[in-house]
Amino acid sequence: MSVDVKYRATASATGGRDGRAKTEDGSLDVKLTTPKELGGAGGEGNNPEQLFAMGYSACFIGAMKFVSSQGGPKVPSDVSVKAVVGIGPRAAGGFGLAVDLHVSLPGLDKAEAEKLVEEAHKICPYSNSVRGNVDVTSHIA
Repeated sequence: MSVDVKYRATASATGGRDGRAKTEDGSLDVKLTTPKELGGAGGEGNNPEQLFAMGYSACFIGAMKFVSSQGGPKVPSDVSVKAVVGIGPRAAGGFGLAVDLHVSLPGLDKAEAEKLVEEAHKICPYSNSVRGNVDVTSHIA
């Protein structure tokens, strides 16, 4: 599958899960810390799963707004998405992710909200990237 790239983001990490990650333009620079649940010290810092959850949440709202702009239901101004990203060993070996998206669309009835979320999954780059590889479950709040 080819992608007509319109924008590229560049970031790098040093030190792995107990290092630093930053964007090339310097707008984001985070300390990385391995969670205790994964054998790390925990403490101050973030981890890749948190960063992924933030990106997926924001991107999914953007996808819903795009669906809305194409004739879908109006996305309320107080829309929110909470992504819960889990990581753990896979039965087939290695590690994998699981994602729960909790979508709040105040003022939309359940059927409209479900249709909007379904359509957003079809165009969201994160949803398209993980489809078939990561279990993603959506919950309408």
